[in-house]
Amino acid sequence: MFKVIEIDDVTMAFPADIMHLMPKYCDIPDEFKNGYTEWNKIFANWFYCGIKMIKVVPKEGIDKAKAIRHITAIMGSYEPKHEHKEAAVSYLLSQWFDEFEWESKNRSLDELKEVAKQYANRNH
Repeated sequence: MFKVIEIDDVTMAFPADIMHLMPKYCDIPDEFKNGYTEWNKIFANWFYCGIKMIKVVPKEGIDKAKAIRHITAIMGSYEPKHEHKEAAVSYLLSQWFDEFEWESKNRSLDELKEVAKQYANRNH
């Protein structure tokens, strides 16, 4: 299991050098790279809409606050490619949490996709 790292306030404010906080892309199972897990759905909504965490249960031995902070630092960084970021965050969520109940703060991902599709159709 990838180790949860305590993230300092400077890194949270300026998450520039974060590659050491993520598993290497080649070490992440393919299902997280393809984007079809429930964990990928959490990532997408958190990244694009923001989420409200309702019930978050960490696995035994995982500090919930440290793990969320670790994930947040990765998500806020411009350093990794987006595909690596999504796969890593989704994989780490699956490794560190037994339950992750949430709701979107804004529009659902499906609503955002529909808006993007309508916008794309107007420009053709």
